Amino acid sequence: SRLEAALAQLDSDRDGEIDCNEWEEAIETALRNKLAQRAKAREAQAKAAAKEIAKFTSEFLNAARQCFIMIDKDNSGTLEKPEIVKAVKEDKKVIDFLKNCGEENL
Repeated sequence: SRLEAALAQLDSDRDGEIDCNEWEEAIETALRNKLAQRAKAREAQAKAAAKEIAKFTSEFLNAARQCFIMIDKDNSGTLEKPEIVKAVKEDKKVIDFLKNCGEENL
């Protein structure tokens, strides 16, 4: 059975009994394994988070560029204060865009 196999593994000196040292060795091994599993899980989560942040950053910067283009009505490559004020007050597309930062679900 699994229990018998586990007990046999704990009994490292094969004397038929589990002494304190054998018990502590087993606990330390189990702890190392659990900590390694947790470290691996944290690493995977960190990689996933970094990937999500990179994607969001790219999309957000793209949205900011699109907003600039929408406001730059004269295509000068610069935004003049009157252009910004007019767009923010009158251009429904710009207003909607700025309200949700280019993300319709915000």
